Amino acid sequence: RCHFLMTGYTPVVLADENTHNASSAAQRPSVSTIRKTTVLDVMRRLTQPKNIMVSANTRRGCYISILNIIQGDADAIDPTQVHKALQRIRERKLVDFIPWGPASIQVALARKSPFVESSHKVTGFMLANHTIVHELFSRLLGQYDQLRKRNAFLDNYRKEPMFLENLDEFDDAREVVQDLVDEYRACERPDYASFGMGKANSA
Repeated sequence: RCHFLMTGYTPVVLADENTHNASSAAQRPSVSTIRKTTVLDVMRRLTQPKNIMVSANTRRGCYISILNIIQGDADAIDPTQVHKALQRIRERKLVDFIPWGPASIQVALARKSPFVESSHKVTGFMLANHTIVHELFSRLLGQYDQLRKRNAFLDNYRKEPMFLENLDEFDDAREVVQDLVDEYRACERPDYASFGMGKANSA
C-alpha cells in the first residue's frame, strides 16, 4: 500500500524573468539565485524540503526509495560524477532511509529537452517514496472527521440507494486510509517486516 510518491525539482526559477523590466523585478520577492548546478549540488538540493512539491517536512521520517532523473548536456554530466555524488551523500548522511531495507538512490541520466529552454547545465527531477506522506493523509482524516461530526455535505449522498440505510462506505474508506497511515508510520521502525501479523493471526 505504501506507494504514494512525492516529487521534487531543481533549480526552480521564474519563467521569462529576463523579459520583465527593472521596476517590476524590484517589486518581486527575491528569488534565490542558483549559483551551482553540478550533479552533486542538484542531487543534494532534490532532497531539501523547499524543492519538494509536497507540503511536508522530509527532514522527519525516512525515505523508502528515490529515483533521481538528472538532465543535462553530455559534457555536463557523466556516470563518474553520479557515483561521486552518491558517495558524498552517503558519507554526509544527507538522506535517511528505512532501517529494514537497502539505502539506495536510483539515478537516470537524460539529455536536455530541446523543447524547454534552460540556462542551467544540469537540472534534476526526483520521484520519492517517503514515510512523511502519512502527515498528508492524517490531515485529510482530521478534516473528514470534522465534517462527519457535523454531518456536513452528506444530504446528497443519502439520496443515493447505497447510502439510504447507513454510511458504512464512508467508515470503511476512512479505515482504509487510517491503515495506510499506520503502515507508513510502521515503515520507520526496524520491525516493519512483522507489521500486520497480529491482524492476520486474529483474522
